[in-house]
Amino acid sequence: MPITTILLAVDGSEHSMAAARHAAEAAQAYGAKVLLLHCHKPVPSVLGEPNFSQAVLRLGQDAEKILIPYSAFLGTKSIPFDHRTIGGDTAKVIVEVAEAEPCELIVMGSRGLGDFTGLLLGSVAHRVLQTAPCPVTVVR
Repeated sequence: MPITTILLAVDGSEHSMAAARHAAEAAQAYGAKVLLLHCHKPVPSVLGEPNFSQAVLRLGQDAEKILIPYSAFLGTKSIPFDHRTIGGDTAKVIVEVAEAEPCELIVMGSRGLGDFTGLLLGSVAHRVLQTAPCPVTVVR
């Protein structure tokens, strides 16, 4: 199966940057493009306006800041990429994006910013491994 699109899920952690390096190597080897994805917390609709719109805007701006170092890194490697920021349950969003795009490989860090000491594998990575429609590479 040829790999044309690699989904790189990032959250700003060291593990995510390690995943970016791995995804870049894979993209260069396969001649693939990278779809850079950051998931943020969902915004409860019960906030009402204008609070809902302000919260969505703020989360979008924060997500764009998180994507900057990854975009710069992929740019220096001359790897074609696109990016998405989506709110919701992180593992579910990763799987849904991988299905919708479609992606042939998911690359992500083993733990993110919310990791707990002692866990061998972060809960998001574990859930993605269980439900992904394609191979998943988990990088530490």
